[in-house]
Amino acid sequence: MKRATYIGLSVTLGLAVVFSSSALLAQQGAGHNHIGHVMDGWRDTPEGQGFLPAAIAEARIAAQHASLASRDLNDLDAMKRHSAHVLHAVDPEAIENGPGLGYGVKKAAAGAAQHITAASNADGASGAVQTHATHVATSAQNTVARADQIVALAQKIAMASSAADASSLVTDLNTIAQQLLSGQDANGDGRTGWQEGEGGLEVAETHGNLMKQAEGID
Repeated sequence: MKRATYIGLSVTLGLAVVFSSSALLAQQGAGHNHIGHVMDGWRDTPEGQGFLPAAIAEARIAAQHASLASRDLNDLDAMKRHSAHVLHAVDPEAIENGPGLGYGVKKAAAGAAQHITAASNADGASGAVQTHATHVATSAQNTVARADQIVALAQKIAMASSAADASSLVTDLNTIAQQLLSGQDANGDGRTGWQEGEGGLEVAETHGNLMKQAEGID
């Protein structure tokens, strides 16, 4: 009888371990799915890429055209044309046509922030996920804030009546458009961190990749 009891207890404990492990894997899987949405793929982005790669692709277009807009601050037509191109890459809902991918930095960065936060809040999320998710989400939210600034500037440039009126706006537009990717050293400590007002999409990408590495996600 004792042997049978021991066997029964061993089986019970073994099943408990299996069920516990399965539950943990299921919880981790939910969080990992959200990480995948941010880093690897989402259903409505250009070419089905992740929110963060989509945001980066659009930000590169925006940065390129912001640079072109600021090339000649005496050419009002060129400033307006390229500023409109920046606007399209940042928020295509604000302007119909342009060289962007049709998704927009703002929408993609907002999606990245939402889904990485969901990964952090998932049951069973590891410390690594929770830590890096904060860094990714904050940098993505910084990008949304910069996108809003760019939209406002581009709309003012479109209404400018002279190159003199537009030039300072274009200079500001270019500065912020470059920060979509690189972020900025807002506190002057010699580095660009992930904190509010600092990190951009490149910081978000770095911490997203660190998260994947820590979780063993290919």
